[in-house]
Amino acid sequence: MTSLPSHDPSEACALGSAVPTREGEHPSVTLVIPGRNCAATLDRCLQSVVPLKESGQLAEIIFVNDGSTDRTAEIATSFPEVTVVSGSGEGAAAARNLGAGKTKSDLIWFVDSDCVAEPDALSILVRHFDDTKVAGAGGTYTNGCPDSLLATIIHEEIVARHATMPSEVNHLATYDVVYRRDMFQELGGFRRGLGRAEAEDVELAYRVVDAGWLLRFDRASRVQHHHPTSLRSYLAKQARHGFYRMKLYAAHPKRAKGDSYTSRSDIAQPLLAAAVLPACALSCLPTARSVGLVMLSGLLILLALACLPMGLSIWRRTKKPTVFMGYLCLAYVRSFYRAAGMVLGVATSLPSLAASSRTKEAIA
Repeated sequence: MTSLPSHDPSEACALGSAVPTREGEHPSVTLVIPGRNCAATLDRCLQSVVPLKESGQLAEIIFVNDGSTDRTAEIATSFPEVTVVSGSGEGAAAARNLGAGKTKSDLIWFVDSDCVAEPDALSILVRHFDDTKVAGAGGTYTNGCPDSLLATIIHEEIVARHATMPSEVNHLATYDVVYRRDMFQELGGFRRGLGRAEAEDVELAYRVVDAGWLLRFDRASRVQHHHPTSLRSYLAKQARHGFYRMKLYAAHPKRAKGDSYTSRSDIAQPLLAAAVLPACALSCLPTARSVGLVMLSGLLILLALACLPMGLSIWRRTKKPTVFMGYLCLAYVRSFYRAAGMVLGVATSLPSLAASSRTKEAIA
């Protein structure tokens, strides 16, 4: 596994002076949007941000077309205000890094191609950079698919999570986030190899905080997001989520207990689900059937209880039985998909961890 760069916190804080702070002077901002086969959402996304360039809030808008085969390139090039860059199809992390490397602005704003920015989304985040210790600032979502029950459940869970996040965090996502360019380059940008959208944004946030910077979360900055409407594709993504989370935690083991967004209950759910399979196997053995059935029943009950706190938070906000019960069912099933990904992620990470351990022992 590739080792992560280490940085002196005092050096990181010194970089903050790169953003202008004189009265009446504002930092320059470039927007980077990565996209692959996003023709269904790209037009609305670009329409929402082009006015910010026309008003002077954005110095440049860069869209990285990451190997699209639909009408994505055609839509992007129809906006003369947008600079279109061709990516290599290696995923969102590589595309964002490519776009960020094309700018000299003080700040880089990352927005996903399936998001529609509210008019003040950027200005709300930029004001946090008056504090030279702040390296990044991010916002929250509104629901772009309110007619879909699945999208609504997903959105209400995110709302509940964001409602408990403090203003200073160690977790930011790339659907609406601004980073200092100098810091971004110093830390090497997004780390590739953590999935197309599963963990690379979180991994960068961890490194930023570990380098001594502050990250801010501001719920007033919002982008409308097109949450998944297909259960099959959503669950497949959750399996990938579990897989790449194991690689993320292998690189940042102290974060395995949770972060500003992920609670211990979230971590417990797939772990309980992963324990169900050996309990099932045990219950099939004639000599251990009783013990296995007790273990299996206990695990299934504990998993249901682990899903309940978030479900109750959603109920208190929505008072909608369909959304409440839908979340409990979704979270329960999702745990098994995440567990499957986690098991595979652990299995594929063990050789790298063993090699890294041997290397450290040889150096010592």
